[in-house]
Amino acid sequence: MRRDVFQAIADPTRREIIQMIATTPLNVNTVAENFDVSRTAVYKHIKILTECGLIVMRQKGRERYCEAQLERLQEVADWAELYKKMWSARFGLLDNVLAGMQANDKKPGRKK
Repeated sequence: MRRDVFQAIADPTRREIIQMIATTPLNVNTVAENFDVSRTAVYKHIKILTECGLIVMRQKGRERYCEAQLERLQEVADWAELYKKMWSARFGLLDNVLAGMQANDKKPGRKK
């Protein structure tokens, strides 16, 4: 089952796992030791991250390492950028309205 990258980042534990392995691959046990939940719960989070394509599992000897594939996060960045542009434009319009209101308040003979 291929999951959506947005589903992966929806959970704070999964976001923390991504952050942990963003710079260097870690073995699964090392990742699990950093959480106050069961190893099984951590494995489920890792499975979801793998299904979303944000993690690749690599076998090195007897250990399995989680390696981040952060390129998939570009989909989230692109989506967020659309809304950033929209809100920036709206806040720009609001700034103009507020500046106009402030200018009207400063006109002589205008009561506050």
